[in-house]
Amino acid sequence: MSIKEDLLKELSNSIVDMEEEKAVKASQKWVQEGLKAYDAIDKGLSDGMNRAGILYEQEEYYIPELLMCSDAMYAGLGVLRPHLDKNEENNKHKVVIGVVEGDTHDIGKNLVKIMMETEGFEVIDLGRDVPPADFVSKTKEVGADIIALSTLMTTTMDGMDQVIKLLKSEGIRDKVKVMVGG
Repeated sequence: MSIKEDLLKELSNSIVDMEEEKAVKASQKWVQEGLKAYDAIDKGLSDGMNRAGILYEQEEYYIPELLMCSDAMYAGLGVLRPHLDKNEENNKHKVVIGVVEGDTHDIGKNLVKIMMETEGFEVIDLGRDVPPADFVSKTKEVGADIIALSTLMTTTMDGMDQVIKLLKSEGIRDKVKVMVGG
């Protein structure tokens, strides 16, 4: 195996094994070797999160394990992000994500955010309990082309509809894709 293949395996395994320190060390080694940061994210860290997702589907991992895997992934991303080529940074879709007003359940939102970031999306996280107008104003401010709305409670689903109505009234609904979930 080449150094690149060894490091990709190490990056992937560090995520599945929930080992933040190993993710950081493998990412640092990757950078020291002069390899493309995007490849480490795309073929190493993302692979690890995909493997963790399979373990979740097989009920070997649960939400706490996925969150620990994501911590390891973020640790590696912290090392690699500054080394992304400019064109890799600028070709990303921008996503505004948050939990609609009245709801504070954000585990699902956080998992979606992690998966989007590992696939190269630039994600602006508004957090929990976000008023509909804040989604629209932030989307306009940053030029996002996707809004991802989350809520766990049926009582707050109306907030999602309010965001879509606000996008229409602002004349930008046709420029923004809207994802809903919870």
